[in-house]
Amino acid sequence: MVIDDGETGFAISNNGGPTREYLDPVRFLTNGSTGKMGYACAAAAIKRGHKVTLISGPVGLARPKGVKLVRVVSSEEMAEAVGEHFNKCDCVIMTAAVCDYRPAKRWTHKMEKSPGGMNLELERTRDILAELGQDKKDKMLIGFAVQDKGARKRAKQKLVNKNLDAIILNGPAAFAANRTDVSILQRGEGWVDYPIILKSKLGGLIVRLAEDELL
Repeated sequence: MVIDDGETGFAISNNGGPTREYLDPVRFLTNGSTGKMGYACAAAAIKRGHKVTLISGPVGLARPKGVKLVRVVSSEEMAEAVGEHFNKCDCVIMTAAVCDYRPAKRWTHKMEKSPGGMNLELERTRDILAELGQDKKDKMLIGFAVQDKGARKRAKQKLVNKNLDAIILNGPAAFAANRTDVSILQRGEGWVDYPIILKSKLGGLIVRLAEDELL
């Protein structure tokens, strides 16, 4: 999350990392996101002179120097924090890997194991990106898509359905990696490929993409 200080011309909102959806006090659903991409975007924005607030799920990364860090755990906490800062920014970069489902019931005490299997009922979490797309007005909204089947078609559908201005497509191998293969699609333009790019470099590229549109 990047909040404008009145001098840099625009504000960027960024979040990163996974969310955790707890089943009981010790067990949870999550994914393999390490937050490296979101933290790289925040660091790049700081380097280019913006005031940064990063909304982060649970990760093992150090806070980039100069960044105000807002820590969250669940998808609901992520949604609330993003919504709280939404009106303070001109551009939103959604890098976080938010869980799509959470347990329908959360036990207050640790569940004891028992013989046999277990059926776990899940419910959908809020679609933060879609909510922002419905209320974006003149803000710039950049999303990420992790796909491994029909990747470009699905990513383009996400761009259209969630009213995004640009989408960054990569695969599951990007989780925890320092380098990634990405393709970027901006509304009204064609795909641009960036094979084997450092996430630190990609973060700068994404921030400059926003600057090109907003400055």
